[in-house]
This record gives sequence, structure tokens and C-alpha cells, in this order.
Amino acid sequence: MDLYGRLLSKVLFPGWERLRGRSTTELLGYLHETERASAADHEALQSGLLRRLVRHAYRHTAHYRELMDAAGLSPEDIRSPADLTRLPLLEKHIARATGETRTSTAPPFAQVIKTTSGTTGTPMIVKYNAESRVWRDATRWRGYGWAGYQPGMKAFHWWGVLATQAAGWKKYKVELDHLLRRDHYMDCSPRDDAHLQRAVETVRKLQPEVMLAYAQGAASLARYVQRTNGRSWNSFPVITGAERLWPHDREAMQAAFGPDVYETYGCREVMLIGSECEAHDGLHLSMENLICELIVREHGTTRPARPGETGEVVITDLHNLAQPLIRYVGGDSAVARTPGPCRCGRTLPRIGPIEGRVTDTLHDGKGNPVNGLLFSILFVSVVEHTRQFQIFQKKTGEISLRVVPAVAGGKMPPEAEQLAHSFIRKYLPGVPMTIDYVDDIPVGNAGKRHIVVVEK
Repeated sequence: MDLYGRLLSKVLFPGWERLRGRSTTELLGYLHETERASAADHEALQSGLLRRLVRHAYRHTAHYRELMDAAGLSPEDIRSPADLTRLPLLEKHIARATGETRTSTAPPFAQVIKTTSGTTGTPMIVKYNAESRVWRDATRWRGYGWAGYQPGMKAFHWWGVLATQAAGWKKYKVELDHLLRRDHYMDCSPRDDAHLQRAVETVRKLQPEVMLAYAQGAASLARYVQRTNGRSWNSFPVITGAERLWPHDREAMQAAFGPDVYETYGCREVMLIGSECEAHDGLHLSMENLICELIVREHGTTRPARPGETGEVVITDLHNLAQPLIRYVGGDSAVARTPGPCRCGRTLPRIGPIEGRVTDTLHDGKGNPVNGLLFSILFVSVVEHTRQFQIFQKKTGEISLRVVPAVAGGKMPPEAEQLAHSFIRKYLPGVPMTIDYVDDIPVGNAGKRHIVVVEK
């Protein structure tokens, strides 16, 4: 890094975090120690945090008190991660419906409120406290650090952009923050050649030290770079997320940007769940921040997935006391792995590959591919008006925006419909679109309600 980068990494970033009352850098140092701790130490850490979480949830949330009373359980019955199976799964629709009754009536109260992007068609409101925020930030920086990304580096974020942007002084505040942190954001949703060429020109001008990207967005850009022989930069690491990183996509990115390509896995409800290290052999779990179960449902019961078997991802957030999330089923699946240390020397458990995160690709009026994931971003802006949604592209190219309105028999307000039409015109020019209000959107064969369906 140059002089400013080193100053930002060593002085400005740590100082700013302390000024805001966040122990991010200190916690990051602790995480670098625990990532090589013994399995017994890992279990002891998770067990202690789990007991605290369950006690708090029982005493201060109506949902978990009623749930545990109905099951004849007390907080003392949940002593370790193995005991979690005594509690029922928190399905996504239940999590969404119980947002208020899962919210704690005692400190620590929520300091951050977010809306999930709703990649399974059903967004929800997520709240978490200050402690949880610091753990999420520190865990993220540790995972990014395995890929070589440190605060202070020039970063190109080839990412999704919210449909509703900040305005007024907030817009300038965000832009200033990005400038000082050396973060350059660009919308990866359009995949036409003109937009990809602008991205190439941005990379040439910026000369980033790291790139963070939607996996399919980075793959499309990489193939464009190869097709146009556009590479004119030195290698830099690429950190992917939001979608599964397929082997052929990794190869394209390595050719376009350099050999260091890393996969991460997370969700807005808990942020970073797993990260790939330099061994590229599965994803290390953020086990100090959450408990990740992989379960298989069969014959009306559930069991842990066996090594090599695909299971549903079930998450317990250990530090969110403001709105506890215990045994949450987010709709993803992953392959279980045999326990044991990684070649990198870290002892954190691993999962992977991740399944079920790839969104179908749409096409605009000229046949250009467009990332379907952008529509989950659109619905963050209209979540209060909808319960479910789905984008359906017919063989003819026409788009049906299927919406289950928040009020039965109702519709989205005109301004929300206009936002949807504007979004379609921007990202799928030349494609006719209708908004169709329906009572329900059925799940697919795998039991997941897909946000994007392309008729074959």
C-alpha cells in the first residue's frame, strides 16, 4: 500500500472505530487467535455464548418464552450446540412473522435495522445490537484478510446497487465515506457490453488492490475482459459473494484479474457465514459469531448432514440479543465436510461448496444477459408493500412481475409500481413487463421459492 493506505490501515481506521465506541480492531486480533484454537476451546466458546443467548431470549422475548414453555424446556436445558436440536427450526416465514415478538424488551436494544434482499422471494426486517455489529465487522475483516484485503487498500466493489439511493446530505456523506475509505462502487447488474466496457475503464483508471464482487457479475466481467483482450493491469485478489462461485467462473476470473480468487458466503441476517482461505478447500465458518448446522429432513424428522452430503443451512446468531435468531433456516444448502484442520493450519470448521444461491440469468430486448439477483435489490425498496415476489421471463422474452401484496386483494401503491417499471426499463430495455398480483407463489422442486424463473 502507499503512504495514505498505510496511514488509513494503521491509524485512521482503528482511531475512527475507537471514536465510535467500537472495538473492531481489538476483536479482530482476538479472532486471529481463536481461528487456530482447539476444537474443545471452540465448543467451550460457543457453548458459553449460546447459554447467554438462550437465557436472554427466554427472559426478554415473548416468542422464545412461549416456544420453550410449550416444549417443556428451560434455558438450563440448552447447554451446548448439541442441545440446539431440542429447539424447533425457525423457518423463514415464521422469522418474518415473529419479528416483533422476537425483539427483546430489555437491553441491549437494536442499533441497526436492515431489510434482507429477499433472494427466496420473501424479504424481512432484521435488527441487531451494537455488540453484534462489531462482531460482524471484525469477522468480515478477518475473512477478507485471508484473501489479502486490508483496510486502506483501493477496493473496486462490483456489486449490486439499491434501487432507492441516498439523497441530500446523506448522499454526500456516503460518497465522502467511500472516498476516504478508498471504496469505489459500481453496479454489476447490467451485463451489456457498454456497461462492461465502462467497468474495464474504471479498473484501468483505479488500479485497485482488491475487487469485491457478485460471483456471476465478476464472471461476466472476466469473460468480457478475455473476449476483448482488455486486461492492462497487474493481478489483484477477487473476493466473491452473493452467488455460488463455479469452477469455470473461477478460471475466467483468474485469467482476467489474477490467480487469487476467494469465495465467501453470507446473508444479510447474520452477514459473513464462511470464507475461503489460501488453501481453497471449503469455507471456514465464522464460528465465534454463529453456530452453523447442516441438516437433512427425512420422514418428518431432521438429522445432521453426513460428510459429503448436502444439507440445509441453519444459523444461530450468538451475539444478536436485540432480536435473537435461533436455528434460522434461510433457504440455502451446503455440503458437509469431515471435521479436521485445514492445510492452512486454521482449525475453524469448514463447509462447502455452497448450493442454492445461483439466480437465473435474464435477457434484455437485444439478448444481453442481465443478472436476476438485481430484482432482490429492487424489492428492498418496496418490501413494505409485498409478501412475496417473483420475476418470470417467458420464452418470448416478456417479463411477468408476480407479486403477493402485503394486503390480500390489494396492490402496491402507484409509486412502487412506477419504481418497478423504471427498474425494468433501465436493466431490461426493450422487454415488455406486466405486474401480476397473485395470492401465492409456489415453491420449486427443491422446496425453495425462486425469485427468478426463466421459462425454458
